Amino acid sequence: MRERLFLFFILVLSSALLVYETTILSISYDEAEVFFHGTMFIHYLVVASTKLLGQNDFALRLPFILLHLSSIVLVYKISKLFLKKRVDLVFAVGIYAFLPGVNSIALLVNNSILVVFLSLLFTYLYLKEYKVLSHIILVLALFVDNSFAIFYIALFVYALFKQKTDLLILTLVLFGASMYLYGFDTGGKPKGYFVDTLGVYAAIFSPFVFLYFIYSMYRILVKEEKNLLWYISFFSLVVSLLLSLRQRLTPEDFAPFVVLAIPLMVKVFFNSYRVRLPEFRKLHTVVFVFVLCTLFINTMASFFHKPLYLLMKEPSKHFAVKYHVAKELSEILKSKGIDKVILYDEKLALRLAFYNIQNGGSYKLSTKQEIEEGYEQIDISYYGKTVKTFYLYRVS
Repeated sequence: MRERLFLFFILVLSSALLVYETTILSISYDEAEVFFHGTMFIHYLVVASTKLLGQNDFALRLPFILLHLSSIVLVYKISKLFLKKRVDLVFAVGIYAFLPGVNSIALLVNNSILVVFLSLLFTYLYLKEYKVLSHIILVLALFVDNSFAIFYIALFVYALFKQKTDLLILTLVLFGASMYLYGFDTGGKPKGYFVDTLGVYAAIFSPFVFLYFIYSMYRILVKEEKNLLWYISFFSLVVSLLLSLRQRLTPEDFAPFVVLAIPLMVKVFFNSYRVRLPEFRKLHTVVFVFVLCTLFINTMASFFHKPLYLLMKEPSKHFAVKYHVAKELSEILKSKGIDKVILYDEKLALRLAFYNIQNGGSYKLSTKQEIEEGYEQIDISYYGKTVKTFYLYRVS
């Protein structure tokens, strides 16, 4: 009963942080493309949400927040199958719920959080031996995103080693179908992005959590029983690193499958911790507290990132700049009674269209000062730091 109270607390805290984040984010160009021109499932999901709740940032991101909260519940249910002690369970769910990368994809209008949810749903159903339902989820996943090809490879290896003939055949067929539907990029010159990929993982987990995650995967490989979660995470990690030797991968291609092993990482730590006498646990305690502190700092930075502009000479290099500016700009224009503006930046124009600022009318908006006078300067500032400057002209 007590762990359910902790779960409820984690869900409430996560919801509060994500809802706060929706108030400071603007729609990005990629998200606007999905909203206005998308053809995939998430396009219809966000359109339905905005029709129901109004065309605003909260309605845009609500479906992904709900998928994230559902994923936390699934992590809780999966963790209960591997972790017997209440404290282990709480830490596993808490670490997953507040991983910087997981919280980032919980707000973004793309397939990532849907991929995470379906991966967790398959894993839970398969571990509970609902094979028919789990296989249906695998088939549906084929039409959600091409990144499930990596998931199919990991499951194929699991089925091969565990002699699961039905899963072996299904994943082989689905992998082939994925290659047929989406193909595989082999064009261009091979370039190594191995270090870049490691950097992405470090950002998703936070650096020291990722280091311990690597250690946990290795320890299970050489010493402990290898289960479904390990096969999915380990081989997704290996495949992504091998592919990165040739081409750049995006986080949504592989990260959703790697984070599934968080319960195993927690299990490895506490097993190692508890086999030692209390007087020999000091180093483990210090390392554990240090890792959790760095995770907390990284997570808070991902939520409260606007003050970071104050530390930057070039605001354009802020990691979240493409999710800022548009909403504040639209509010300033509306306060001036302007709902149409001529804008040659097509990407910004599409973003402003979400906030009902259409392209056209008798005003022109530019990022360059084109004349000496007869314009109005619009500065978008956060905490007194100017992030972007626009120039508004009236045209005949």
